[in-house]
Amino acid sequence: MKIYDSHTHLNSSEFINDVPKFIKQARELDVVEMTIVGSNTEMNAQAVALAHQYPELYAAVGWHPEDAKFYNDETERVLVQQLQDDRVVALGEIGLDYHWDSSPKDVQRRVFERQIEVAKAAGKPILVHNRDAFEDTYTILKNAGIQSVGGVMHSFNGDPEWLAKFLDLGMMISYSGVASFKNAHEVHDAVRATPLDKMMVETDAPYLTPEPHRGEQNEPGFTRYTVAAIAKLRETSAEEIAAATWHNAHLFYNIKEPE
Repeated sequence: MKIYDSHTHLNSSEFINDVPKFIKQARELDVVEMTIVGSNTEMNAQAVALAHQYPELYAAVGWHPEDAKFYNDETERVLVQQLQDDRVVALGEIGLDYHWDSSPKDVQRRVFERQIEVAKAAGKPILVHNRDAFEDTYTILKNAGIQSVGGVMHSFNGDPEWLAKFLDLGMMISYSGVASFKNAHEVHDAVRATPLDKMMVETDAPYLTPEPHRGEQNEPGFTRYTVAAIAKLRETSAEEIAAATWHNAHLFYNIKEPE
């Protein structure tokens, strides 16, 4: 079994000084490739550096909605340059976060829209962060004609109705450890309703640790437990979910599947 963690943060302070250990621990749980996701100047640079240092890692660069207030012409210039790197496979994570409100909502929307245009120009898909902002996230993606480059709803936590709306836009759907949470009933329903060819899996480590490790710090290897939870919900094997999401991640990121 081979698993692709489609969204993780080995570039964060919890991991950055011990990356080989976490890659090794992931491999022991059959998580053998992953996309390291940026969010601001420092995290983007570290994601790119890690992708060049380790062949099983790829990078995504972008400005998280919490950091949207720091986005300007100079940061965009750097972002455009990074997107030309052959180890950078997507623009993200970008989107809207109305829970923390670290950046004003109008700034978040403007920076989200702007980065979608940057992604289109670069021909790279986007990784969408959406927290408490379903309506505006959907509207922006729809108005942007996101089908031209594609995108994924990272750590999707909506119900089947929202699932259908984002699928209609051509979006991929990625599930994190939330799919394993006992009381996440709407997410469970969405997992069952997601076409297998539209699904990816992730950890979002160090956040959203899946059962049976909930309460501990998350790490990329724990994608295996999300795969197991999805397989149980869909009454199929972990091997089937792993194989499908592995294939989907390579297609989405335009990465050649290793032999």
